[in-house]
Amino acid sequence: MTEKPVATDPRELPDVSSLRIGVLGGTGDQGRGLARRFAMAGLSVSVGSRDVGRANQAAAAIGHGVVGHDNATCASSSDVVIVAVPWDGHAATLSDLREELAGRIVVDCVNPLGFDKQGAYALAVEEGSAAEQAQGLLPDSTVVAAFNNVSAELLLDESVNEIETDVLVLGDVREATDQIQALVQTIAGMRGIYAGRLRNAHQVEALTANLISVNRRYKAHAGVRVTDV
Repeated sequence: MTEKPVATDPRELPDVSSLRIGVLGGTGDQGRGLARRFAMAGLSVSVGSRDVGRANQAAAAIGHGVVGHDNATCASSSDVVIVAVPWDGHAATLSDLREELAGRIVVDCVNPLGFDKQGAYALAVEEGSAAEQAQGLLPDSTVVAAFNNVSAELLLDESVNEIETDVLVLGDVREATDQIQALVQTIAGMRGIYAGRLRNAHQVEALTANLISVNRRYKAHAGVRVTDV
């Protein structure tokens, strides 16, 4: 077994063990998977849904102390909020929660994708990317793009103890991207790699379409690994 590479960074990443993590879209596969992994790492985690009953069911299924809330309560009671909602509900969900998300780090992992007979493809987004749309809708929040290229199946697979992948982290506020890099690294096997400003999030979101093609061809759950870092 090879030793896990360690990202070289001029500053030590902060301690995030006391952060309260909320997951909007926590009833979907990606949201449930991330909630599960953060809770396994010992963090305080809640999942949100428009239907609090569904949120409670998802929380019970995840276990590890995860609790369910309606979206507004999930957002307002968390320090860092993960957005894992479907793309077609992205703008409406965030617009409704602008007040509750004010002052918080919002991590957008939504990938605007379409599907046809040829497979997955990236959709054009007027603002440039889902993450930039989120920042435009949430002027009082700090938006970071991350977790876009992580397999939900691996996150949910109880037989997988470590997910050996890098997570590209993008944002315009250094303190926020540092915190999310550190949050990534609470999940066994993952590294958080700073990958530029939010204006470059489109490429990372679109890359998921390529990974879906890789997975279909090779029957895999492909991720990203950055070399020489």
